[in-house]
Amino acid sequence: MDSPVLVYTTWPKMETAAGAGQALVERKLAACVNIMPEMVSIFPWRGRVEEVREVVMIIKTRQDRLEETMSAVAEMHPYDTPAVLALPLMAVHPGYAKWIVEETTEA
Repeated sequence: MDSPVLVYTTWPKMETAAGAGQALVERKLAACVNIMPEMVSIFPWRGRVEEVREVVMIIKTRQDRLEETMSAVAEMHPYDTPAVLALPLMAVHPGYAKWIVEETTEA
């Protein structure tokens, strides 16, 4: 069974993130997308320290769909340089891992 992975990304608005999450699930690139409401991000950008409000998206997918998932996120994302990070998992409940694989397998 292919290994589940999480993809972490941030979005400027809930509506934008929800639309992208819906597309990822419909395309079977994600078994599930969690979107957490507003957080504050502080980071250097083009010579200035920025402080912006964003939402966090966590995408549950699997290793063999990772590259395609990350590319899809980047294509849908409104930022020039979106944060898109893959997080390996130390352990996953076997039943949940099986579900992720099933939901990210194209028919």
